[in-house]
Amino acid sequence: MAVAATVMGMMAATGCTGAGAVADDVDAVDEVVRAADALERARSSRTRTAMEMATGGTRVTIRGEGGYDFARRTGRLTVVLPPDPAGLDEHEPITELLTPGALYMKNRGAGVPADKWVRVDTAALDDGNLVTGGATDPLAAAELLRGAEQVTFVGESEVEGERVRHFRGTTDIGRAARAARPHARPALAAAAKGFANRAVPFDVYLDDAGLLRKVRHRFTFANEGRAVAVTSTTVLFDFGEPVVVRLPDEQDIYTGKVEV
Repeated sequence: MAVAATVMGMMAATGCTGAGAVADDVDAVDEVVRAADALERARSSRTRTAMEMATGGTRVTIRGEGGYDFARRTGRLTVVLPPDPAGLDEHEPITELLTPGALYMKNRGAGVPADKWVRVDTAALDDGNLVTGGATDPLAAAELLRGAEQVTFVGESEVEGERVRHFRGTTDIGRAARAARPHARPALAAAAKGFANRAVPFDVYLDDAGLLRKVRHRFTFANEGRAVAVTSTTVLFDFGEPVVVRLPDEQDIYTGKVEV
């Protein structure tokens, strides 16, 4: 059922400004750790996502765009898969609904009727849906920062025309799971068990209000004996923009077999 698994299959088919504050600066760690709380106060935003996967010399990118309601902890993304290695097969965009504990996908692909949704329990996924859906849930990306350590202030930069402060560091998934809000804890706990390496390097960009404007996580996991590097980038903008997410009715959820 995984979007990321679909892309892994496609890849297999090919055969393949100021800087240097002291690491672990208390203020820098605190600012990064509080990013999730600032998002909830902001209530909502628009978002763009990009997930780049690299293995065996092959690199592909999955892109998404939509909005997220941080107060209700729900989001809606349109996720676009890359074409197959030969460039012949164009994939229809996938609609994803992000909620605490579940990922809903429409137009998932083979075996699923066009008018049906697929529901995935995120706590049952080895990665807690940090990479499975082809986009990291924006609020989960912020909650993951609660495990931040070894944080360095890199300098000032600009994102979406806004002045931001750039921080770099590493977060521990297990530590983040223990510190996360209840809605995010089960999925992050699953990811802490599923990833061979729980240490996740990140770059994060915060504005003067402490709002998360951009975050990039770099995950590494094993897929069929091969190391796969995944870089997940989330950009947030237009804070306060209304975001409406309507979950599918039970009769609209597909319960049959899904081909990956």
